[in-house]
Order: sequence, then structure tokens, then C-alpha cells
Amino acid sequence: MANFKIEREIIKSGYKAIAGVDEVGRGALFGPVVAAAVIFPCSVIKGKRSARTEEINDSKLLSSKKREELVRTILKYASSIGIGQESNCEIDRNNIYWASLSAMKKAVLNMSKYPDFLLVDGFSLNDVKYTQRAIPQGDRKSISIAAASIIAKVFRDEMMNRFDKIYEGYGLSKNKGYATKEHYIALQKMGPTPFHRFSFNLKGKKDGFKNR
Repeated sequence: MANFKIEREIIKSGYKAIAGVDEVGRGALFGPVVAAAVIFPCSVIKGKRSARTEEINDSKLLSSKKREELVRTILKYASSIGIGQESNCEIDRNNIYWASLSAMKKAVLNMSKYPDFLLVDGFSLNDVKYTQRAIPQGDRKSISIAAASIIAKVFRDEMMNRFDKIYEGYGLSKNKGYATKEHYIALQKMGPTPFHRFSFNLKGKKDGFKNR
């Protein structure tokens, strides 16, 4: 279960604005990769967390209803939030790894309050001026990272719901652009849209992409 233990240790080292950073959509066949960055004030990190922040956890472990509830909590108590994304075209051009890094850096730059320390899920960001720490499975250890995963997930899911009304038949509101059997069947019948990722396998069987 995610908690503020890591953030509290960093605050003791003199840092005050700690941003959790995470992305969603790496394994999707359709649409952008979306990242978010979230800063909670020190008063929330060190306090009793009456704001129910203790319920914040890895977005993949939460229902869509719970994620939407927690977004309201995060928006209420975070001191700054940023969102960044890279399109399917950018993913095809530079690969998903570099597109994910770029989306996370954009999320940090789009914050109204710049951080002095980054907690990044999985791997470090290159070419950033901030002190940072990469944490494997960070969205299950750090509330700041988990909050970023929730913000990014809800933002991207709503985007997929809107795309579903434009590109009917792919089941985007249900599969959120990921590699389901139904999605592959639709691709075989109708072909890809301009928002599908052509660098991914669009014709074969499901390749075990993780829906995150």
C-alpha cells in the first residue's frame, strides 16, 4: 500500500516540493501516452492525512469509480498538478520509451509550482535539472507517485471515452485503446485509425500488453 514514508525522508533532507511522476498508456495500441506530476504540500505529507490520502494507491489496483473519487481528493489537497502527453505519431517516430520520458518531463514543466525533487515511477528522467529518484513499482510505494498515476489514468480514460464517439466499433470506451481480442477483431475488419500506433503489432494476436 502506498504511503508518505519516502516523501517524509526526503523532507528531512531539506526538500519541500516533492513531485510524484508517473505515466499511463505505454502498452496501448491507440492514442497517446499520458503522464502526470503531483506535489502535495509538506503539511499534508507530515500530517494525519484526514483528507483520505491514505486511500491513494496504484491506479491499476483501483476501480474506475474509486479513481474518480480520489481525483477529487487529489485536486483538493495537492499544491500543484501537471499533465503531459505524447501522441501516437511521436511514439511511432521515437519509440514508446522516449515518448514516455518526454510526456513525464512535459508533466513536470506544466506544473504551476515547480518541484525541487522528483519521485519517478520506474526509471529516471534524462535532461532534467531536478534532483530525482527512480523507484521501481513506485506507484505502490509512494502516495505522490500513486496520485500521479490516478490523475494520468483518469485523464487518458476520459480521452478514450471521447474518441469512442468519433471512432465507433473499436470499443475504445471499454478497452481504453489496449490490446483486447475485440480490438484486434475491429482492426482486422476496419483497419487502423490515424490515432493507432503503427509501430505496434496491430494485426497479430494479443501480445500481453499490460492495461495500465
